[in-house]
Formats: sequence, structure tokens, C-alpha cells
Amino acid sequence: MSNLERPAVKRVRDALVGAGLEDTVMEMAETARTAEDAAAAVGCELGAIVKSLCYSVGNRFVMALVAGDHSLAEDRLAMSLKLTGTVRRPQASEVKGITGFTIGGVAPVGLSHPLPLVIDGSLKRFERIYAAAGHPHCVFAISFDDLARVTEGVISYTVAQPNAGVEPYRPAFKRSRTFDKEPG
Repeated sequence: MSNLERPAVKRVRDALVGAGLEDTVMEMAETARTAEDAAAAVGCELGAIVKSLCYSVGNRFVMALVAGDHSLAEDRLAMSLKLTGTVRRPQASEVKGITGFTIGGVAPVGLSHPLPLVIDGSLKRFERIYAAAGHPHCVFAISFDDLARVTEGVISYTVAQPNAGVEPYRPAFKRSRTFDKEPG
């Protein structure tokens, strides 16, 4: 059986199509278990890989979608989601129970239970980003805007920090015309 036909991968494919997107799930010969593996298998920059990280804040499970060349700032996770409580990483069995996916293939769509979700805004640097698709040998391509729309995630520019040697991402914000006028 092809990995594309596995139930977890089919859930991701169905979620993409159900959201009005193309089924971009691809099966790779090489594993995509880590961001580095996924970038090598896809042939993209490490930062274009979406790491789906599960945590709990207090007694609530959450997910952070972080660029492959960034690290989650755990101390900012709760604040980004407007939650309070101790932040901890759940056990692999908890992740499987919460998301329906095994670690190494945790997808941000097709989750078995909806989760509060925060998205690292530095992913906006890329036209196409790649996320796990329910199996360590499957990923899907998506735009940042579509990922934000289908996950309904909160976008944060402070929930992740660049790894050593990676330039910080500084989004270009539009200036307000209110302050462009001379005082009169």
C-alpha cells in the first residue's frame, strides 16, 4: 500500500480538498521525520519546512507551527495564544491521541481534535511552505496565507526565534496615513 493511501494521510488530503485547496500531498522516498530530512527530501530551504510542535499549556493541548530554521520560544507560547499555565511537551502517546498522528508525521490539518494553534510569522518569507502530511514520508505544499486560513491559527512574530546563523525575519508593515500629515 502506498503511504498516500494510509488513513492518516487520507485525512490530510481530505482536509486540504475540503478547504478548497489542491491535494498537494507528496510521498517521498526519503524520510521527512525532521525538518532537515524534509528540506533535503523536498529540495527546499530549511526555513520553508513547517515544524508541527505539540505542547500543553496548563491542561490544554496546543500546536505551534514553526519554521524549520527557527526554534519555539516556549516562554512566549502561552502568551501568543492568550492562555495561562505551565508549558510542557506531551508524551508521544499523548500527541498521537490528541492529533491522530504519530510524531514525525504530525500534520497541521486533518487533526482528530481541534487545537489552539499559533503560526510562526517568519514562514511568510516563502512562497511555498511544506508541512508533514500524516506520515514521515509524506508532506504537502501550501502558501502561508492558505495555511493560516485552513488552520485558523494565530500569527505571531515572537513565538519563535531564529537558530544560530539565521537572519531575523522583519515583516514589512504598512505605514498609517494618519501620521503622514503635517501638524496643522
